[in-house]
Amino acid sequence: MSISAALVKELRERTQAGMMECKKALEAASGDIEKAIEDMRKAGQAKAVKKASRATAEGIIIVLASENAKQAVLVEVNCETDFVAREERFKQFAKMAGEKALQQKIQTLEALQMATEETRLHLVGQLGENLSVRRLVYQETTEGVIGAYAHGDANGVRIGTMVVMKKGSVELAKDLAMQVAAMSPEFVRSTDVPAERLAKEKEIMTAQALEQVQADGKPADMVEKIVAGKLKKFSTESSLLGQAFVRDPAKTVEKLLAETAAVVDNFVRFEVGEGVQKKEDNFVEEVMAQVRGE
Repeated sequence: MSISAALVKELRERTQAGMMECKKALEAASGDIEKAIEDMRKAGQAKAVKKASRATAEGIIIVLASENAKQAVLVEVNCETDFVAREERFKQFAKMAGEKALQQKIQTLEALQMATEETRLHLVGQLGENLSVRRLVYQETTEGVIGAYAHGDANGVRIGTMVVMKKGSVELAKDLAMQVAAMSPEFVRSTDVPAERLAKEKEIMTAQALEQVQADGKPADMVEKIVAGKLKKFSTESSLLGQAFVRDPAKTVEKLLAETAAVVDNFVRFEVGEGVQKKEDNFVEEVMAQVRGE
C-alpha cells in the first residue's frame, strides 16, 4: 500500500526515528501507526527512540574539502556528553557522515540523515546516548576556490569554517577561514547587515548611551554622536571585510583583498552546540533513569 508523507511525519514526531525507518515500519504494518510503533520497539529500536528526546549539545565538527579546493562540507554531529564525543566509534561515525556528504555531494541535511540513519541507530544502541547529525553545509564553486579550517585538539574539532572565494588563492582562502574561526564575523561586508538588525542595535545602544551621559552629567545631545560611533564600529567588526586581518592587524581584510584582487563570495562557521539548550545535570534523575532502563 501507499504510505502518505503525513503518516510518516506523524510517526517520526512520535518516535523521533529516521524517515526511512518510519516508512519501512509503516509499510510492514500496512499503515497501522500503533502497530508500527510496537514493531519498532520489538525490533530493538525502542532504546534509540527513548533516547531521541535527549538534548545533544556535545559533539564534533567535520571539515572536509576536495583536493582541488572546489568542494567542501561542514557537518556537525552531536551527542549528549563530552565523554562520548571523545569516543572513537562516535568520531568514526561523524567522519563517515562528512565523507559521504562530500563524495556524494549531498546538499540537504535530510538526505544526509537518511543516508546515515541505520548506522546512527546502531551506534545509539552501542553507546547508550542520543546521537544526531544536526547540521550540514555543502558548497562548491566552478570559478573560484574554497578554503576550510578546523579548530580543535586531540579530542576533536569544536569549530569548523569555510570561505568561498570567486577570486584569490587557496592559501588566502584558508587564512580567511582561520579568521572566521577566530573572530566570528556575521556578515561578509558591513553593507550586508540587515536594516532590522541595525535598528535593534541602535535601540540598545541609544538606551545605553542615554544612561551613560546621564550618569556622567553630560548633555543629552551627545547621545546621537555616541550611538553613531558605536553603530559604525558594530558594522565594521561584525563584517569579515571590516575586521583587522589576524595575520597582519595593521591592515583590514578589505585592504588585503584589494591588494590581491581577491573577492569573497560567502563564508560559513559552525561551532559545536550552537543554539542547543544543554540541560543541567541531574545525577539523581540520571541514576533513576538507568534503574528504570531508560
